[in-house]
Amino acid sequence: MESNNKEPRDPMIQVRELTVGYNGLPVLERISFEVRRGDVFAILGESGCGKSTLLKHMMGLYPPLAGQIVIDAHDLTAAVGAERRRLMSHFGVMYQSGALFGTFSLLENVRLPLEELTRLPLEAMDRIAEHKLQLVGLGSAISRLPSEISGGMIKRAAIARAMVMDPAVLFLDEPSAGLDPVTASELDDLVLRLARDLGMTFVMVTHELASIFKVADRVIMLDKTTQGIVAEGQPQALRESSTHPGVRRFFNRESNRRSHHDPWTPARIG
Repeated sequence: MESNNKEPRDPMIQVRELTVGYNGLPVLERISFEVRRGDVFAILGESGCGKSTLLKHMMGLYPPLAGQIVIDAHDLTAAVGAERRRLMSHFGVMYQSGALFGTFSLLENVRLPLEELTRLPLEAMDRIAEHKLQLVGLGSAISRLPSEISGGMIKRAAIARAMVMDPAVLFLDEPSAGLDPVTASELDDLVLRLARDLGMTFVMVTHELASIFKVADRVIMLDKTTQGIVAEGQPQALRESSTHPGVRRFFNRESNRRSHHDPWTPARIG
């Protein structure tokens, strides 16, 4: 979370006039924002507003219809071939389901990116994978299968695998989905610790208010009607001060009774 004495940091990600969509049809149009180095940044909004679409484009899975995505001073949208693959190898991704291979042990799951992307000896890959599992609190479970562990442990193992190449940015897709409140809070604690101790930058899609207030330094809120960003800033400041009706509903868990006359103008706070 953000405090007033936090030192300003340079941007790790710059999204510039970005338009994204599928088959030439835009989902989000001409959006711009920055993610600062070492921040936990959350993408928010109602279902169908383009959160996952934006995340997939930021990860380089799809080319944008227009605009730029610059990550750590490298233009992802302009990169092609080997250069694009090299840039994408420095992203870590944790998918909502965890996406672990059921017949592989946790060690083998975490080791897999090293096998595909490096030429390290097996012993070295095992040491790295085990270290990452220790970082997420699974050092004693390296030989277990995904079917033998809890949902929270699967999410932790997925984070360990996402970190195994020491990425500059870690993308999390609904990390708390399907977890009970206690386990979700423990996962939030892990994200905060990794961001603080390792200086990692996190970009996460989530709708869990408890997680947002606990871990997010800054957020953007997307809107499917305007196909853009309607709020940006610190979540606490947006909850307390935003005059935007959709932002108020989201942060205060109010029912959606929006009329067509509501002023959907962007709010930027903090």
